[in-house]
Amino acid sequence: MSAPCEPRATAPASVPPSLPPLPPEPSATASASAPAARRPALDWRIRFAGLSLIWGFSFLLIKVGTEGYAPFQVTFGRLLAGTAVLVAAMAMRRERLPRSARTWGHLTVAALLLNALPFSLFSYAELTIPSTLAGICNATSPLWGMALSVVALSEDRPTRRRVAGLGVGFLGVLTVLGAWQGFSGLDLPGTGMALLASFCYPVGWIYVRRTLAGTGSSTLALTGSQLCLATVQLAVVTPLFTSAPTSFPLLPTLCVLALGALGTGLAALLQYGLVQEVGPTTAQMVTYFIPVIATAAGVALLGEQLSWNTPVGALVVLVGAALTQSRPRRAANTPAPKGGPPAAPAPGPPPVEAAGRGPRPPQP
Repeated sequence: MSAPCEPRATAPASVPPSLPPLPPEPSATASASAPAARRPALDWRIRFAGLSLIWGFSFLLIKVGTEGYAPFQVTFGRLLAGTAVLVAAMAMRRERLPRSARTWGHLTVAALLLNALPFSLFSYAELTIPSTLAGICNATSPLWGMALSVVALSEDRPTRRRVAGLGVGFLGVLTVLGAWQGFSGLDLPGTGMALLASFCYPVGWIYVRRTLAGTGSSTLALTGSQLCLATVQLAVVTPLFTSAPTSFPLLPTLCVLALGALGTGLAALLQYGLVQEVGPTTAQMVTYFIPVIATAAGVALLGEQLSWNTPVGALVVLVGAALTQSRPRRAANTPAPKGGPPAAPAPGPPPVEAAGRGPRPPQP
């Protein structure tokens, strides 16, 4: 973030969430001819596990960060630290910034939808809801993406299995929220903000797919530019709603810095490498580990209470999300396209990813 790359017949979404950049995959021929010296030092499974832990612990870091800083300050700090990491990576790789004013305009909207707004909503949500619930709400992002793809992406026809997955997933959401109890004891504004944050991701992915595909800039340059614009947006908004901090408590400060440098900066680079090495379908599986790790971290380290319906509902949500991202298997005797490797069987990539070179949101 070495297995063979998966062919990219259609563009992959998710997690991910939130989610980090997805570069175009190299062809099998290019992959086979790549020099051995370019292989990463760490096995992809180790980097996959590291990415899962980083994103899973992000909700705990947000929770602790809001104990010392206002939500907008937490978001600004994480964006600033994350941007610093990506700018350093861009400088080392000598990446060029996009030159088109139109591209910068679209990146400004993408920065709002994929970074500034959802990050701020999660920070505000965790003032009143547990980090475990925030992590589970984040897992609903593929469900929102499936629902939106039916409306916004006419070429992506839903199958019965995926429609069923949508229903199963939202049944899981109702289970997590305890709908049969009338949502008793649930902070509705905080939960609503967490769900709205998750909804922002597929909206942003659809926007990116339609506006930033084929810009000619590298994924790293687009993602770094997007985070830079999101940081500027928070730099303008934060002073309007909060006053400057009078102190810098150690633990919340370290959590905000780790949230940005690891969860927003390093995670993007890890995901970039994973997609290049093992393909988007495998790399996106990290999405299903995030709520599990977030729940374990919240219960074990923050002492958050966990009722039976929370893990049960989370499992149902993940099953529904997996079904919404499944595609029919290609027949075994289906010939491969000329000039390329045979197509990989389903489950295929999710429905709302950027087709081509577009930045994706770091999750959560």
